[in-house]
Amino acid sequence: MAIREILTYPDPRLTKKSSDVACVNDAIKSIINDMIETMYDAPGIGLAATQIGILKNIVIVDSCDKDEDSPLTVLVNPKITHAQGEASIEEGCLSVPNLLVKIKRAAEIVVRAFNADGDEVELQCGGLLAIAVQHEIDHLSGILIVDYASYLKRNLYLKKIKKRELKK
Repeated sequence: MAIREILTYPDPRLTKKSSDVACVNDAIKSIINDMIETMYDAPGIGLAATQIGILKNIVIVDSCDKDEDSPLTVLVNPKITHAQGEASIEEGCLSVPNLLVKIKRAAEIVVRAFNADGDEVELQCGGLLAIAVQHEIDHLSGILIVDYASYLKRNLYLKKIKKRELKK
């Protein structure tokens, strides 16, 4: 296992669409393990393979509090098959540091995917897990939280990034 570099906005690789995984083999399991180590090191509650520069449809999510005992969710080739309700919270992102954006998403979703063993699973999600899964699936399509921000907020954020880069 290895901690990978998390790409940050405005890296153009973050806007690329990823592709389906043909089969969950040892190479894919190695990527998943690296993603897990990277996410927990960051620390974050979710990570998409695109955020570490791998254009494969893989996401991981652990939306639990440290006191809760819940398994890590690994989704390979995730597809939302059902969505209902509406939830809106301020979201942050490891690839878009220091920016929070209020985003409307489905409150409950059903996701079909393969797990880390290559078995097909169907997962019913609500609450923070539903939000986090939708956020990570957005990454697979090249969509970032900055894309949901107002024009003004996005431009101010870009100016901050450029100013920070000039100081380096």
